[in-house]
Amino acid sequence: MNIVVLDSNTLGADIDLSVFKKYGELTVYEKSSQEEAKERVKDADIIITNKVMLNEETLGKASHLRLICVTATGTNNVDFDYTNSKNITVTNVSGYSTPTVMQHTFAMLFYLLEKLRTYDEYVKSGEYIKSLAFTYLGESFNDITGMTYGIIGLGAIGREVAKVAQAFGCRVIYYSTSGRNNNCDYERVDLDTLLRESDIISIHAPLNENTQGLINLDNLNKMKKSAILLNLGRGPIVNENDLAYALKNDIIAAAGLDVLTREPMTKDNPLFDIKDSRKLLITPHMAWGSVEARRRLMEEVCKNIEAYINGKERNVVR
Repeated sequence: MNIVVLDSNTLGADIDLSVFKKYGELTVYEKSSQEEAKERVKDADIIITNKVMLNEETLGKASHLRLICVTATGTNNVDFDYTNSKNITVTNVSGYSTPTVMQHTFAMLFYLLEKLRTYDEYVKSGEYIKSLAFTYLGESFNDITGMTYGIIGLGAIGREVAKVAQAFGCRVIYYSTSGRNNNCDYERVDLDTLLRESDIISIHAPLNENTQGLINLDNLNKMKKSAILLNLGRGPIVNENDLAYALKNDIIAAAGLDVLTREPMTKDNPLFDIKDSRKLLITPHMAWGSVEARRRLMEEVCKNIEAYINGKERNVVR
């Protein structure tokens, strides 16, 4: 079989893709435009990709194509009407990054909560060498113990975050964006209550009609002035214009984002103007990407391919 990887740059240069050679002849492209993909997949039996759009335009020449392996949970880059009409199987992977996203959530939180940028710069600038005191407390910070930690979206990642927040001594509350999630381990509240009572809010919800633009200026105004907002769900859940206004006007204390409405970030993003890392921390959609998570991802893709070869369904999406 001919196996084509269309965007290896989304997986990292430190991940060994040669594992796919055992299934056939492997061709790896670092990145592929829509136009480039048309030619690159025309002899493919299996396509492995993360974000390349796969539709009739891209796949029209791929007469041998049997299987598409999406190296992610989301499959919105696939035109299922077309793939179903051509009997092309599509698989995805879920759950591989749950501990990694949980870890990054707290990495972002503590960077903001403890004003670590300030203290790191104080030492690196040489000011600590000049100090007459053993300590420096130029920025106040607070204990997480005793805080209320609000979670929007108590799925697999949200539940892991809740466990850790509780271990740190937080009261954990959550808002179910679907209205169907009832978890007796934590206190379920409505959105207004969560916004009003939380010291920390982290978002771990999917993007849908219930969450699009959920965090807007009206809801930001309901939050505590000392609150920290974290978004590790999907970018459009947060209205970026409203968040920029809220941060510039001290409506909330700080925000940490690993996802944006448009990725990569564009120069006209209103958050790009905020350079104060005590108020805003943005990471480039990498919370999912530890070495271990990406290795788990490759292992799952291999299992999806093997299941297909053996006539079994595994992680098939339609």
